[in-house]
Amino acid sequence: MEQSLSSLKVLDMTRVLAGPYCTMILADLGADVIKIEVPEKGDDSRQFGPYINGESAYFMSINRNKRSMTLDLKSESGKALFFELIQTVDVVVENFRPGTMEKLGMGYDVLKEINPSLIYAASSGFGHTGPYSKRPAYDGVVQAMGGIMSITGELGGKPTRVGPSIGDITAGLFTAIGVLAALNYRNETGRGQKVDVAMLDCQVAILENAMARYFATGESPKPAGNKHSSIVPFEPFETSDGEIMIAVGNDNLWRKFCAEAGLEAIVDDPKYCTNPLRTEHYETLRPMIAAKFKADTTDSWYHRLTEAGVPCGPINNIEMLTKDPQVLEREMIVEVAHEVAGKTHIPGIPIKLSRSPGSIRTAAPVLGEHTDEILKTLLGKTDEEIKALKAEGIF
Repeated sequence: MEQSLSSLKVLDMTRVLAGPYCTMILADLGADVIKIEVPEKGDDSRQFGPYINGESAYFMSINRNKRSMTLDLKSESGKALFFELIQTVDVVVENFRPGTMEKLGMGYDVLKEINPSLIYAASSGFGHTGPYSKRPAYDGVVQAMGGIMSITGELGGKPTRVGPSIGDITAGLFTAIGVLAALNYRNETGRGQKVDVAMLDCQVAILENAMARYFATGESPKPAGNKHSSIVPFEPFETSDGEIMIAVGNDNLWRKFCAEAGLEAIVDDPKYCTNPLRTEHYETLRPMIAAKFKADTTDSWYHRLTEAGVPCGPINNIEMLTKDPQVLEREMIVEVAHEVAGKTHIPGIPIKLSRSPGSIRTAAPVLGEHTDEILKTLLGKTDEEIKALKAEGIF
């Protein structure tokens, strides 16, 4: 089946998470992603556990659908091959510290002369401008500096890092969006450009109402646990055998919720009949709701409220999530066969396209798996030329 990005060739120089997550999205949608890796060692994340038959499950989870080529970019022959590759691709993605590519003689100013229509996407901790530009960064550092930790955690508790590496992942998402925007511009003008995405910028961009609350009140929001700052009730409640998440996002849902939860007596109460009032009187409202929910099981509440049209759900652990019928029906848990690790399971593709859907065609590559193939098909190298290049030790 035809895929949206099947004509796109991407040179992927990224490692660990932000960059690989971006190129995984492009690969899932059909792009031919050629992952350039350091000979013998490869992407740093190949050394991150857990392992399956010696292969990193971490690496395999975000490098599917890609081809791996090893290349020593510090050697003159390696650089020459890299420049040849640049002439054949549409996009190059890197997530080195700013200045690294320039030191290698491979910065955007050099590459755009070789391929003027090239999209050069750079994802870094702090971006290619600004006083922090040259600093190294990892997800935890960016979560701390980007404000998200300051609003995450138990009520009155210490700032808490969000579990998934949201600093990296949001940068990967925004970088993919930037690449697609630049490609659309190139389709209209024929001109390439540089895409500069900073992890810190991305954290600022997703602060949504935390930023709005600060500018509206002059006070920095603090960790508030699982409750929503401005919607009530919007949090988990204990049941007789666990917990259930409730999200009553408007006054119409409030009426449905009260009817099902046995709270008809307060549905029109002047202290609770609108969301701003419920937020104002949260301290007296919550105990009344909590008392009702302890009278029945999570499963019972889930089915009753769902049938009534009230958004709610159990707090799934990862095992429960992988068995959820909705998740399975949407193909969000996919089995792939890896050359070394064997059959493994990875998350599926969340973007569902009706005419040109993405697909998981191949498992993550083993290190250097496609080097010869790329040299032959993309650069037209003969077996003799490849043998001579290998003798130089650049792969």
